[in-house]
Amino acid sequence: MLIPHDTRIALETVVDLVNTAPEAGAGDGLADVPALYGFAQRHHISGVGTLGDKDLRAVQDVRTRFAEIFAAPDARTAAELVNGLVAAAGTTPQLTNHDGYDWHVHYFAPDASVSDHLAADCGMALAFIVVAGEQERLRRCEAPDCRDAFVDLSRNRSRRYCSSRTCGNRLHVAAYRARRREAAG
Repeated sequence: MLIPHDTRIALETVVDLVNTAPEAGAGDGLADVPALYGFAQRHHISGVGTLGDKDLRAVQDVRTRFAEIFAAPDARTAAELVNGLVAAAGTTPQLTNHDGYDWHVHYFAPDASVSDHLAADCGMALAFIVVAGEQERLRRCEAPDCRDAFVDLSRNRSRRYCSSRTCGNRLHVAAYRARRREAAG
């Protein structure tokens, strides 16, 4: 599946945003305005001005709506959720080249709020996945103690864990140790 660079970045951003939710693990990763600033900085979200509690609540709402898209049982439901999210953000597609990147499309309006920026750009990245018939690539980690979101970009859609180095490796080691105990006992 060929995914343009800007879409891949938006997918990484939406996954990281969903994984800040308290139910994703170790507390709320967007519990306060400084955490929101940090998130915006880590993901190079352009045009972020002064942020406040209203922005924080709006981004937390967008996060919840993205999580609903990951949980959608079928493409029709995912499409309806994406359409509502993107429409509410007031998308304004614009071609741009900045920060060393070649021409790509930004979907958010100039001077958009950080929540509208995320809803528009990340929502369109999720729309790309749904349009490509690849909604099943929007997954949650199968490790019993982890429910992090991820986008399975493997060729054969076989990825089961958010990270093969952490969750995948931990489960493989546990299974190996269980087999060894069984063989020894």
